[in-house]
Amino acid sequence: MTAPVRVLVCDDQALIRTGFATIIDAQPDLEVVGECGDGRAAVEVARRLSPDIVVMDVRMPVLDGIEATRLLAGAGVENPVKVLVVTTFNLDEYVYEALRAGASGFLLKDAPPAQLLQGIRTVAAGAALLAPEVTRQLVGRYASRIRPARDTPDETALTPRELEVLRLIADGRSNSEIAATLVISQETVKTYVSRILTKLDLRDRVQAVVYAYRRGLVT
Repeated sequence: MTAPVRVLVCDDQALIRTGFATIIDAQPDLEVVGECGDGRAAVEVARRLSPDIVVMDVRMPVLDGIEATRLLAGAGVENPVKVLVVTTFNLDEYVYEALRAGASGFLLKDAPPAQLLQGIRTVAAGAALLAPEVTRQLVGRYASRIRPARDTPDETALTPRELEVLRLIADGRSNSEIAATLVISQETVKTYVSRILTKLDLRDRVQAVVYAYRRGLVT
């Protein structure tokens, strides 16, 4: 059997932490390895326990969830941890900052339990939780604030077709839509996406969208 996904739950409200932990631990493929009530503790516990994913609140004492996410999953972090941000605040600014900090997904606390569980599985599998079109709208809205990155591999490492796929990802296209546009199979699209992420040292599609906007590949 495959080992369960190891989850660290971080929220400053004990009732919510317990509720999340209970829901997650009830799943045979998921395991809660720890709980904490502030961002600083989240960083320390995550570094000690090496969970597969951290379920992170935004507003917490000592250190907020955005900064904790940056320390765990941000650019340049050695052995980064995947972070799923779960918060009561449905504000674009929080979503944007969470993604810029390195989060792989964003959910609201009032989402049904099934959506939380699916979100954890999605992020743990290395995919982005946000739909591509949502990510595009979000990053596009803040594109003017994103300065070109100089600390990441250059897009010249990509072939013309890979660059074309990257632009379509940033344009909010799903794999099936990219396949239809380029008249190729979805499996081929998946191969291109994998190569793009590897060559540019990106974790998932969310980072690919942010990268494309930062590099000015899309407007």
